[in-house]
Amino acid sequence: MDDLFSEILFLIQRVSWLTILDLILVSAIFYVLLIVLRETQGRTLMRGVIFLVIMISLLTTLVNLPAFSWLVSITLPSLLVAIPVIFQPELRRGLERIGRAGSSTFTLRGSTINMEAIKSMIKDVVSASSRLSAFRQGALIILQRRDDLYEYEDTGIKIGAQVSAELLLQIFYPNTPLHDGAAIIVVDRITAAACIMPLSASGVLNSSPERQMGLRHRAALGISETTDAIAVVVSEETGAISLAHRGRILRRISADKLENVLIAFYTQQAEIQERTNIMHWINKVIHFREKQE
Repeated sequence: MDDLFSEILFLIQRVSWLTILDLILVSAIFYVLLIVLRETQGRTLMRGVIFLVIMISLLTTLVNLPAFSWLVSITLPSLLVAIPVIFQPELRRGLERIGRAGSSTFTLRGSTINMEAIKSMIKDVVSASSRLSAFRQGALIILQRRDDLYEYEDTGIKIGAQVSAELLLQIFYPNTPLHDGAAIIVVDRITAAACIMPLSASGVLNSSPERQMGLRHRAALGISETTDAIAVVVSEETGAISLAHRGRILRRISADKLENVLIAFYTQQAEIQERTNIMHWINKVIHFREKQE
């Protein structure tokens, strides 16, 4: 016991601010990595990699195995290259989230948001979703926010028409050329239809009753994972309305709740933009006065 206390005391005496900084940096790296891989298939892979690394470390440290140690030293560089390749989708998604975190100004296609146009668009989307739900006609409507969706628009048919409930009903009418795929809305315009969305790589569908959802719901989750867009889905089988955002899906919501949620999303972003614009105006005034002085 005395030897144990002596060892602990020896370690404490050797701790410096550089040691603390070193531990904080390593902990931060692991924390960010776990946040990036949270609720993705990569989480299971990472768990297996960590277990494998711990087992290899114990074997090479506690047991004298020269041949095994040599094999580990040879294969380790290959693993360092293979791991980023394996986790490429999750790492890319995480870096995109980090990149979006610094952007607070809410603009759409270079112009600031028009809340009156947004509210009118939301009413048309809710009306169309409610009627599609009553007829059990499947639909996938993507509402663009800060992130551009040009690459997804290019996979479909360009429209560029004013949003209306009737036009959305026509787009998603069964067996018409545009009913498969997603319709993308930017402010008050349907920019494209029959667009192909990325399918979800999240573990959400595997750990919940929603794992039996169809391609529309998986595509809605997929676009919400890769961008900050809002996806509205109408189930062709049940007529249920769902909403996906930031890799989460809200199932079986009413038309009234859908309208309230959509308005809340855009109102919050408009308030952030207004505060940002005020601060920008104040900074310009201060800078102008400093130049005058």
